[in-house]
Amino acid sequence: MKIEDLLPIDGPSINEVNKYIDKYKNDLIVIKYGGNVFIDRDIFNNFIEDISVLNKLGLSIVVIHGGGPRIKRELDKSNIQSKFIRGLRVTDEKIINVVEDVLIDFNNDIVDSLKKKNTDAISIHTKKNSIIEIIPESEELGFVGKPNKINNDIILNLLDKNIVPIISPLGLKGNQTYNINGDTAAGSIAKSLKARRLILMTNIEGVLDKQKKLIEEVTSSEILKMIEDETITGGMIPKINTCLDAVNNGVTGVVIVDGRKPHSILFEIFSDKGAGTLIRK
Repeated sequence: MKIEDLLPIDGPSINEVNKYIDKYKNDLIVIKYGGNVFIDRDIFNNFIEDISVLNKLGLSIVVIHGGGPRIKRELDKSNIQSKFIRGLRVTDEKIINVVEDVLIDFNNDIVDSLKKKNTDAISIHTKKNSIIEIIPESEELGFVGKPNKINNDIILNLLDKNIVPIISPLGLKGNQTYNINGDTAAGSIAKSLKARRLILMTNIEGVLDKQKKLIEEVTSSEILKMIEDETITGGMIPKINTCLDAVNNGVTGVVIVDGRKPHSILFEIFSDKGAGTLIRK
């Protein structure tokens, strides 16, 4: 199939794709699909199409998904109250079971949707091909973990066969399942694989300056100044810390991309302008 036949009409131009395709051909791209973006089915289908295109163009793509809004919906249905400490959900036995079910269900949804596009994908979670060993985050948070060890071999073997690994942010300590913050899981996997790019899809434009204008590219030292002078505040800080940790530990660049924009991943990878904020060391 010719490249132009694979590309969506409203995606980047064939000239730009040709320009960048060789650049990424032998590199690894880790994509985190998260935030509130995936509640909207149109955005979900757009994301599936982009991943399918990248796979068919021969790029090595690893997907980690979140699940916050879906988890909240299920917990609300069961009248289970959530408590948060430092932005992380306190997770007892009842909650971890709901979290695991919701994330695995969403994982299967992504895999099935890719297969319908003739793109081979495989689930990776605590019940199947588990790759993340954790250490507990803290006693007060319950079953919340941070990655301690990633099994790269499972991922690399799948990529060798041109299969897209779809990874849930769940890890094991012994036989016990722990929930992991999606960005943290994505950052750990990108570092472990020494990925060329970590792309964090979210429901914001990217990193904004004091005038609320999008910053297209920024270094880690400039980002630290922006946290100091409170240009970057609140919930954005943990996301930025994941980005800084990744670029300081072997990931060439991290991009925060607005997942609400059509084909934002394709524009990020295959266009001069990109589609969000690129953070480099």
